Amino acid sequence: MASIRVRQARDDDRDALTALHEREWGGPIVVVHDTRYDLRDLPALVAVDDSGGFAGALAYRVDADGLEVVSLAASAPGNGAGTALLAAADEAARAAGADRIWLVTTNDNLGALRFYQRRGLRIVAVDAGAVDRARAVKPTIPQIGADGIPLHDELRLARHLRVADQR
Repeated sequence: MASIRVRQARDDDRDALTALHEREWGGPIVVVHDTRYDLRDLPALVAVDDSGGFAGALAYRVDADGLEVVSLAASAPGNGAGTALLAAADEAARAAGADRIWLVTTNDNLGALRFYQRRGLRIVAVDAGAVDRARAVKPTIPQIGADGIPLHDELRLARHLRVADQR
């Protein structure tokens, strides 16, 4: 596996970010916890491989609730980019004075649930019907998600940074 480095996104990453967001989310607009985000307006971390190739990105925001991972996607599964990006998000959260990292995924995203829980995040809330509500804002959200699972609910996962080692 190639070594992955993470850095803040730069202007010359714009095309790669646009392509990644188009592939993963159907464009730069995501709707999560009844909020519409334009990923182009959020700070982002970019993962690059040994050759400097684009390996993934994480868009985030920080507020009183901590650092929210709004989008995390790797160019290819299993390349280590997701793990490196999540670790860099921890560092960004600490630098911003946040003591918690959190995110939302959907009920069909079993791979993400496995990934995040293996990295110490825990399910802290379920918002039944949140994806159904999001379709009013973004009608392109599919009815059926991964593995043929009906797509309806959001699951919130979180990890407190001060107790991250207590898994």
